Amino acid sequence: MWTFDNIPAKQLKERYNFVPSAEWLRHLQLACARFNDGGSGSFISADGLVLTNHHVARGQLQKNSTAEHDYIKNGFYAATQDQEIKSPDLEVNVLESTENVTDQVARAVNQIQDLQEQFKARKAVIAGIERKSQEATGLRSDVVTLYSGGEYWLYRYKKYTDVRIVFAPEQHAAFYGGDPDNFTYPRYDLDLAIFRVYENGKPIRTDNYLKWNEKGAASGELVFVAGNPGGTDRSKTMSQILFARDVSDPLFLAFLANQIDICQRYAAEGPEQAREASSDVFRLQNAQKAIKGRHDALLDKTTIAKKQSEEDRFRSAVMANPEWKDKYGNAWSEINAAMQKAPSLYRLQMKRTIDSDLMQLAEQIVTYVSEIKKPAGERLPGYQASQLDSLRYRMLSPAPIYPGLEKASIAGDLQFASKQLGPDDPFVRTILEGRTPEQAAADLVNGTKLANPALRKQLLDGGTAAVDASTDPMIVMARKLDPIRREMIKSYEDNVRSVTQRAGEQLGKARFLVYGKSIYPDATFTLRLSYGQVKGYPMNGTIAPPKTTLFGLYDRAASFNYEPPFDLVSRFQEGRTKLDLSTPFNFVTTNDIIGGNSGSPVVNRNGELVGLIFDGNIESLAGDYVYDERVNRAVAVHTAGMTEALRKLYNVGPLLKDIGISETAAGSSQKTGQ
Repeated sequence: MWTFDNIPAKQLKERYNFVPSAEWLRHLQLACARFNDGGSGSFISADGLVLTNHHVARGQLQKNSTAEHDYIKNGFYAATQDQEIKSPDLEVNVLESTENVTDQVARAVNQIQDLQEQFKARKAVIAGIERKSQEATGLRSDVVTLYSGGEYWLYRYKKYTDVRIVFAPEQHAAFYGGDPDNFTYPRYDLDLAIFRVYENGKPIRTDNYLKWNEKGAASGELVFVAGNPGGTDRSKTMSQILFARDVSDPLFLAFLANQIDICQRYAAEGPEQAREASSDVFRLQNAQKAIKGRHDALLDKTTIAKKQSEEDRFRSAVMANPEWKDKYGNAWSEINAAMQKAPSLYRLQMKRTIDSDLMQLAEQIVTYVSEIKKPAGERLPGYQASQLDSLRYRMLSPAPIYPGLEKASIAGDLQFASKQLGPDDPFVRTILEGRTPEQAAADLVNGTKLANPALRKQLLDGGTAAVDASTDPMIVMARKLDPIRREMIKSYEDNVRSVTQRAGEQLGKARFLVYGKSIYPDATFTLRLSYGQVKGYPMNGTIAPPKTTLFGLYDRAASFNYEPPFDLVSRFQEGRTKLDLSTPFNFVTTNDIIGGNSGSPVVNRNGELVGLIFDGNIESLAGDYVYDERVNRAVAVHTAGMTEALRKLYNVGPLLKDIGISETAAGSSQKTGQ
């Protein structure tokens, strides 16, 4: 997961005799897009078409769907631009430039000994760098922590908020095999969606888009993945890794299990409830499987031994040098001491979590009007000047909020919190006020008007006076909970985050001294480049193939007697004879990816699009901590498979023309299914 300023040129030259040029990298950088609700994408036409995954687009499809028009279940296609649907709250970012600002941050904190004061000073200088950059350039400006604080970089993004849905297949075609097949391979998914980006009411024009290669990736071929991996913990200390294994992962899994149960019980009430809850169930089950895979990796003694060995080698190198030992030798013990305090604080945060859109909006509004009046170094994360435009955009989203689902979520989470913490916990007692969880949820949801974005805007624009005067029950409750929440945040910052940030920064500097930039930094939901090969792997005592074909899709359906989730959508069932079933459909590569890479383009040496990342195999779930090229695989949709389906099943001629794909395959004698 290499940053674009530090690609592994030596390794690429030695292994593949190829090094991307500066022009190649710049073009790919500007052709990539980050979906701020979680995911990646790439421009595929001169007039703003952006390719990503169906599951990345799912949130926007859900927010535009109704009982009459379920775009997730049935798909969507806009044959003309005036039919394209506006995404209610999607922000897409394109990385314009980066700048190393490590020295600026270091100068602000080097002379400060007190941890809390150092923490404030670091936040203040970072906020100042971001604000000045945004004012000077008009670009979204984020300071990114790399190498655990060994470096700080300023990333400047062109921001787009007029993003419209052009095409999405049926959910069941995109997520064929459902949850059982998730994070597995072989796969047969058409996990794609296409948006168009607008500015000033018109599609953007760009020369930086990826040429669509209809043939796609070949077995053994060198390929690159450019996208925004969300986060890894490969440079964390052993005490932090053991905290994840023994504390945070089990707590998070328990939270997810409760949330899934709440949503599934609500979905069982009827078809409209099922539609409303479907995206939450998908999101939660996906997270549950990912976290469980990560946790299973940490329960594996081999993984722990590997991480311990890595730390021992690094620590020995530091301790062997008297100067390094004096400067950085105490960092491990400082982090270990902080992690001893973390479990009780983290447990409290998790057990006091309410997964409700309305409660989150109320909390954000109350926090927003208070935080914007403070100096940068004293603000909570997410409320710095450079972040406010994006935050307001999300807070004023016109996306629908489902009252029934809100009541079920709040009541279910309150039951969980009351059971875990007891009725006398200040958080539980404040919300319940002598009521049952069901009564409290009903009173809050039935009484609030926060589903109306106009009211939210009125409160935000009115500032503290308007929020303090509000009698809306959600706002009133958020005001009551605000001191409790701030106390939790401050306690965690003082006892854990400020310590691990300072000590982690020391280890980042030490790591530079030992290894230089021969290693890549942990993922930070910023643009990275990964190289690899299209290659199968050993699996279940046999070998997984480098690619699957459309033949395999129909075989899998027949092997399960066409029973859900292995049945076929009617379009594929009825259109079988139109297809060349030998067409590659999905494929695997050795590229190093993680959550957030969903929707990333797979490109060849020529910078052409040959695939679309949509998943990793089950072995890749250990990738938060370790990468094993023998078995870790990225799973992608093949451009040949996408082309075959779009061309022969979906009747999207104008879209094909926009992308630069002919409506008929080269040559007229096409093989069809038997």
